Amino acid sequence: MEKDFAFLFREEINEYDFGKGHPFHGRRGEDFLTFFKENTKIDFPILKAEKVSTEDLLLICDKDYIEFTRQYFDPQNREKLFLSENFFHYHSADNFPLRDHKKIEEAARYIVGQAKLAADLILKGKFKKVISIGGGLHHAKKNFGEGFCLYNDVAFCAIYLIEKYNLERILILDTDAHGGNGTLEYFYDNPNVLFVDIHQDPKTLYPGTGFLEQKGEGEGEGLKINIPLPPFSGDNCYKMVFEEIIEPVVKEFKPQIIIRNGGSDPHFSDPLTNLNLTIEGFKMIGNKVRNLAKICDDKEIDLIASGYNLKILSQCWSALIANLLNIKVSISETYPLPLKEEPIDEVRKLVKSIKKEFKKYWKSLL
Repeated sequence: MEKDFAFLFREEINEYDFGKGHPFHGRRGEDFLTFFKENTKIDFPILKAEKVSTEDLLLICDKDYIEFTRQYFDPQNREKLFLSENFFHYHSADNFPLRDHKKIEEAARYIVGQAKLAADLILKGKFKKVISIGGGLHHAKKNFGEGFCLYNDVAFCAIYLIEKYNLERILILDTDAHGGNGTLEYFYDNPNVLFVDIHQDPKTLYPGTGFLEQKGEGEGEGLKINIPLPPFSGDNCYKMVFEEIIEPVVKEFKPQIIIRNGGSDPHFSDPLTNLNLTIEGFKMIGNKVRNLAKICDDKEIDLIASGYNLKILSQCWSALIANLLNIKVSISETYPLPLKEEPIDEVRKLVKSIKKEFKKYWKSLL
């Protein structure tokens, strides 16, 4: 049976690794694919994208930023540029590589190349859904890298779809535990992109932005919906905001395609976050996105990279992706379920606040 989905990955993406001891481990994608194959028992296409050129990157980045980043993250320049005084002009401290870092910048070009190929494959009718393994570098901005992100493939994907294919209604759904500040900045005044970002309250987690009041400006006003969940929000809280906010707004917006990004870091065992999503919660997200994609003839691009507990990363990714693709998979929790109760009442108040803030833009929230 011909598959209506494909995965994008190549071994060069293992090089997106900041060095031993850094939270971002380079072999996450390869480990996931091995786990996914073993637990689904199905064959599926894994295609290789080419890395993007500097000309391609100019679609989303300033030229001097690209040039500095290319030189600085080249391992051959490691000793010469390691303590460059210009680093903090272009990158935050969390992007500072350790001395044994890999070919991060080249790998980043392959990741953006996957976003480009995913768009082409879907818009040319080759596949309905494409999963980019290693994608979702949502903190990067046009002239500043941060949050372990060099080039924002999420932003590239949407801008490329607008520029090449003249799409007018794109949904970017960010389910990473951290707010997608880079992506938000790219599209803050853009009327073609509905950006919905469900993340941990930025008062309690990096990057410190992504409040519900950040709703866009100009022609983009009301099209940027941040959903800042309080710590310990889990499956029931996610279900509530999907059903009360995300689903009605997306159905009203009628996107032509969905771009989703976000990995395993909302899981309750992740060491860098404080959310309480379980394996069942990741399955739910996959199901929710699959159902939303019916609005746009099942067209969906999935960009997945994040997560900082490698013991559960493959399980969480597989739970989400398998349900996105309607594939049966049996996955159990590695750790005992959390005892902390979800802040249901707080999230119910948040939902009311979002509806009050956005009802003038969306009839479905009245």
